[in-house]
Amino acid sequence: MRFEDLRLSEPILRAVVAEGYTIPTPIQVKAIPHVLEGRDVLGCAQTGTGKTAAFALPILQRLGQTHPRDHGNTRTIRLLVLAPTRELAAQIGDSFGVYGRNTPLRHTVIFGGVNQNPQARALREGIDILVATPGRLLDLMEQGLVDLQHVQVLVLDEADRMLDMGFIRDIRRIVAKVPTKRQTLLFSATMPAEIRELANEILRKPVSVQVAAASIAADTVMQSVYFVEKTGKPGMLKYFLNNNAITRALVFTRTKHGADRVARHLSRAGICAEAIHGNKSQNARTRAMARFKSSSPPVLVATDIAARGLDIDEISHVINYDLPNEPETYVHRIGRTGRAGASGLAVSFCGSEERPYLKDIERLIRRPIPVSPDKPKLAVPETHPAVSQPHPQRATHSNPQQRRGRVAPAQHAMRGTPPAVREQHLQTASVASDQPQARPVSVGHRTSRRLKPRRRVVRSGW
Repeated sequence: MRFEDLRLSEPILRAVVAEGYTIPTPIQVKAIPHVLEGRDVLGCAQTGTGKTAAFALPILQRLGQTHPRDHGNTRTIRLLVLAPTRELAAQIGDSFGVYGRNTPLRHTVIFGGVNQNPQARALREGIDILVATPGRLLDLMEQGLVDLQHVQVLVLDEADRMLDMGFIRDIRRIVAKVPTKRQTLLFSATMPAEIRELANEILRKPVSVQVAAASIAADTVMQSVYFVEKTGKPGMLKYFLNNNAITRALVFTRTKHGADRVARHLSRAGICAEAIHGNKSQNARTRAMARFKSSSPPVLVATDIAARGLDIDEISHVINYDLPNEPETYVHRIGRTGRAGASGLAVSFCGSEERPYLKDIERLIRRPIPVSPDKPKLAVPETHPAVSQPHPQRATHSNPQQRRGRVAPAQHAMRGTPPAVREQHLQTASVASDQPQARPVSVGHRTSRRLKPRRRVVRSGW
């Protein structure tokens, strides 16, 4: 099937073709006709399958069929899209701008972490489409800057993520301000019981659209796992990035501080990397995303703020530096690669304490993750080498008596053996080294006189 077969209007088709799309994804094939008919839709599809276009294209067509000023002298908000994160909201706004370029519709995006004045100015000038995160939307509603009385379509994108982030109460407050006579679309990657309960509250006789089993990883992503302890992960990450053909790599950590720490380690190793997480300002997050999309830096270290909904082209590798403690999060993480039919590689570093997380993930995706046969020596941390090499001009000794020159290394190694055996061993070693038996054994900058008759040594300065 092609987009022309979905009864989309000529302006919308022209924008789709300009983006290089010709064949719709399964979720788009199943959802677009129902949205065009004005039906409520409950959509479930794994991440990276094109859910945004599945609701953006038909809604733009429906709203474009009426003039923006048909509802009064000024534009009114006729479409409200709620998204869980700032990055996803911005991405959805970009999609409406691209797909609606040939229509007279206006849109804006509002989210927290930035100055609200530009957002308030756009709202006063009048818009047709509003994409928002729940927190900033409620804030502007309380200030009287947002009027939802004329909303015709309400969209909840990544609804399960909003549930995880604690936005359900805010969503119910927002829905209460929207007209009851409306079209409602709810899209999600998973369908836990709480989301189905919310759907029953806000949807009217919805059409259920599901194109894949919930929480199953895409087949286009090749997965593997390295068993490496926490102290060995920095060296393993450096080795992997330096020895694989990587276009863009997205590295996931469990904590914000961990993301900063990994980014600093990579930067010190000469690998261009940047971190993104909730403690970063919105301007810093926007700059980091812009650089990552332009392949500079090619490595972005992120918490799970980047695990859902972000659509970045040509991410060749997703690296789980820390395994998530929720198996569904693993599916969302690796869904950042292998998108739109492309192939990708997802690699996980698993320490001994993370083995239970790995078992939960394998149980969820219903198959074991192959263990990578590549076990490089560089996987050990550089600050804790497996074998310490002494300085060529100065031997190092962990035993205090060796440092003071009282015990020769060979004697120290054979401590606890019978005296006769020890003496025979020392004589054999001396002959094999072609040195006189009475010659002292070197111990760094001092020598041991153990093989000669004892002398009284007067030490000063010790």
